[in-house]
Amino acid sequence: MSSEDTTSAGAQRVLSGRYEIHRRIARGGMAEVFLARDRSLDRPVAVKVLFPEFATDPAFVERFRREAQAAANLSHPNVVAVYDWGAEDGTYFIVMEFVDGQSLADVMRATGPLHPRRAAEVAFEVAGALGFAHSRGVVHRDVKPGNVIISASGVAKVTDFGIARALSSPSEDLTAAGAVMGTASYFSPEQAQGFPVDARSDLYSLGVVLFEMVTGRAPFTGDSPVAIAYKHVQETPPRPSEFVAAVPVGLEAVIGRLLAKQPDNRYLSADDLRADLRRWLDGQTPIALSALQQASVPDPAATRMAMAVGVADTGEQPATRMVGTIDAPVDDPYEEEAPPRGRTGLFVGLLVVLLAVVAALAFWLVKSLNEADEVVVDISVPKLVGLTRDAAKAKLDELNLKATFTDEASETAPVGEVVDQNPPEGTKLAEGDEVSLKVSTGPATAVIPADLAGLSPEEAHSRLSALKFTKVTTQDVNDDVVEVGKVVGTEPPAGSTQPLSTPIVLKVSIGPAGDPIPNVAGKSQSQAKKLLADADFVVGDVKLQASSDVDKGLVIGTDPSGSAPQGTVVNLIVSSGPEQVTVPGVKGQSEADATAVLKSKNLEVEVKPKSVPAGDPTVGRVIDVDPEAGSSVDAGSTVTITVGVAAVSSTTTSTTAAASTTTTTGP
Repeated sequence: MSSEDTTSAGAQRVLSGRYEIHRRIARGGMAEVFLARDRSLDRPVAVKVLFPEFATDPAFVERFRREAQAAANLSHPNVVAVYDWGAEDGTYFIVMEFVDGQSLADVMRATGPLHPRRAAEVAFEVAGALGFAHSRGVVHRDVKPGNVIISASGVAKVTDFGIARALSSPSEDLTAAGAVMGTASYFSPEQAQGFPVDARSDLYSLGVVLFEMVTGRAPFTGDSPVAIAYKHVQETPPRPSEFVAAVPVGLEAVIGRLLAKQPDNRYLSADDLRADLRRWLDGQTPIALSALQQASVPDPAATRMAMAVGVADTGEQPATRMVGTIDAPVDDPYEEEAPPRGRTGLFVGLLVVLLAVVAALAFWLVKSLNEADEVVVDISVPKLVGLTRDAAKAKLDELNLKATFTDEASETAPVGEVVDQNPPEGTKLAEGDEVSLKVSTGPATAVIPADLAGLSPEEAHSRLSALKFTKVTTQDVNDDVVEVGKVVGTEPPAGSTQPLSTPIVLKVSIGPAGDPIPNVAGKSQSQAKKLLADADFVVGDVKLQASSDVDKGLVIGTDPSGSAPQGTVVNLIVSSGPEQVTVPGVKGQSEADATAVLKSKNLEVEVKPKSVPAGDPTVGRVIDVDPEAGSSVDAGSTVTITVGVAAVSSTTTSTTAAASTTTTTGP
């Protein structure tokens, strides 16, 4: 991550008049992400800004809009929340929850492979996020370590739904039919071939991520994305224990099931995966391993597959072709070559002996797997949050569990109190297992810089925000020395150490104290000039400013205001009437898109339906706009859009009997 400051002296960037940009924290292929402050809610946010060169490409803009729309509908503790999106300065931006942490990719680059238990916990939380998205009809399609953020408290959050697709809209892709989107190292076989994907494709990608978490490398590597995608389709993945011998057999079986080539042989849902991970975390045998132990493997090919993948993937591999230059195998790579005809009884006898040997080896393998995965798990982790450090350690010592401690700032917990534990209360462990405890160091603090005096309020605010002070305000003060508009000092004073939640006031110079400048708001220009002249002030320029509260031509206020020495030049700020907005052209757009565009221009929207024939291309689209596009109107004015609505067809059937008539009107 970069700490590059995006502001310069006196020119801080603010989007939509609300999101105050502070510094860049990440950069991707099509956008960069900034740490910002939401002025309205006074909270930190992350703002993702599309590069200007992509803002003119409808495909990139649509992908950007889709990311905002897909994630905004997913409110889940393991999904990075999206708050807002908009357009400004010729590009587009998304406002997201700011997660103070690192991507899973950065974590693994810094630490190498994760402990198997920690890897399973991260996968458990990511599966929760994916399961929630799948239940809302959204497939992520780009699950990878770079799209998983680990917060400072250790919570995993999924982000970047830029190429997500609704399950109910298989044709609603941003690319041509059969095109491949995503990241090659984490492709599912069906995704690599350009076939339709569903929730099980996300689970395969999560299996690749879990493999990488426990081994420090992806299961397939190659010189190009095409070569890697080819291996996903054709080659059997290696066992994680080939690279890290300490990977438990039960977790290896879970990974194997996730990496099954056929979607039907994976977990049916993210909830099923979470349940199996929970079994393993609780010290039970996961279903993936039970299925392997009970599977019938009648031929050597299936045996090798079960040993390599960790699950009996018995579905037939269809004859398919990859999109582009990658060819999927037409024949089963594990299929044994048929023996030549005309063999004698000797061959039959040898075959029987061979099958007996294979059966014995399979029995020995299953038995050894059972023995290797047997761990005595009978100690229940107690509740340790709220105890002192010493009391928590004593409690774990009594249970023959090992305590490890890390410090963590806390606004609420006293110094020395346990604020978090991992694993949580009730988890079953074996003797000697480790319990990680976070202990409060009290509120996080920082020193107020001593060199803020003389800076602009924006520069000083940016410096304090970089130190993570969260409550910074300004106050005008008279000063005979410091230039008007510059910081005089702070309260609490510079150089003092303060909790990050302490309110800090920036005192900003308005010049020397003087005589009060008359309040001329609401006066005519001639009246205001006379009042100022009578008070021995020099009337300067007249500055026009849009206002919906003060009538056109009347005075809004003065610059400067408050007080000033006699003889000071005072400028008049005069209302030019309400701000004018040009009505944008939205004819032909969908109702939702037209409404979003008009509201982004600070215009209210009224929808007027108009009946059109069913099947007419104007159904659901804007037919007319009033006032028409290009008109200048006051900000906040209402624009009426006429939207086509399919007419309801009507049929009438009459049946006449001898003594009565019945008329039926159908819908």
